[in-house]
Amino acid sequence: MLKIYDMKGFPNPARVRIALAEKGLQERAAFIPVNVLAGEHRQAEFLQKNPSGAVPVLELADGTCIAECSAIIEYLDHLDGEPLLTGRTAKERAIIHMEQRRAEAGVLDALTTYFHHATPGLGPKIETYQNPEWGEKSRDRALAGLRYFDRVLATRPNLAGDHFSMADITALAGVKFAEFVGVDWADGCAHLAEWFDRVMKRPSVAAAW
Repeated sequence: MLKIYDMKGFPNPARVRIALAEKGLQERAAFIPVNVLAGEHRQAEFLQKNPSGAVPVLELADGTCIAECSAIIEYLDHLDGEPLLTGRTAKERAIIHMEQRRAEAGVLDALTTYFHHATPGLGPKIETYQNPEWGEKSRDRALAGLRYFDRVLATRPNLAGDHFSMADITALAGVKFAEFVGVDWADGCAHLAEWFDRVMKRPSVAAAW
C-alpha cells in the first residue's frame, strides 16, 4: 500500500492524485490527511517525513519517504515499467522535464509566492512573514509563464507534445490555482484556454480536487 500524506484541494496534492488516476493506482493508495491550515505540516512528526514541511509526501512500505511532486510522479509512472507521464525515449523525457520545470517554477511556484505574500494567504498564524512587493512581482512572472505556454500550445496539443504528461499536470494545477487566487489569466491566451477546457474533462482530473 502506498501512503500519501496530503491535503485534498491543494494544488500539489492534486498533481499526485491526477497521476495516480492516470496510472490506475488509486486502489493501491491510502490518503492520510495533513491539516495544513492548523499547521500540522510544521509538527515534528511530519517534518521527519519531509523536512521542508510540504505536502504531498509518498511513504513506501519500507518506510522510504519521497517528497516533491515530480519525484513522486516519476516513481508512480515507472512502477509498471510502462511510463505514460514522464516519457519513454530520451528526447521525450527531456522535453517533458523541461516543460514541467517551467510550469512549476514559472507558474505554480510563482502563484504560490503571490498567494503567500500579496494576499492574506493561509492566515496570520501560518503567514508569519510577507513581502507584498515580491508577491506582486511573482504574479507578473506567473502571467508571463502562462503566456509562454499559450505560445507553446499554438504548435502542439499538449505542453510537451502529442501526449498528456507530467508537464500538463503541473500547468493544470497552476491554472486552477490562478483561478483560486483571483488572477485573471485568460485574456490573450486562447490556446491555453482551449487546452485547459479539454484537460479538465479528463476523468483523472475530475476527482483530484
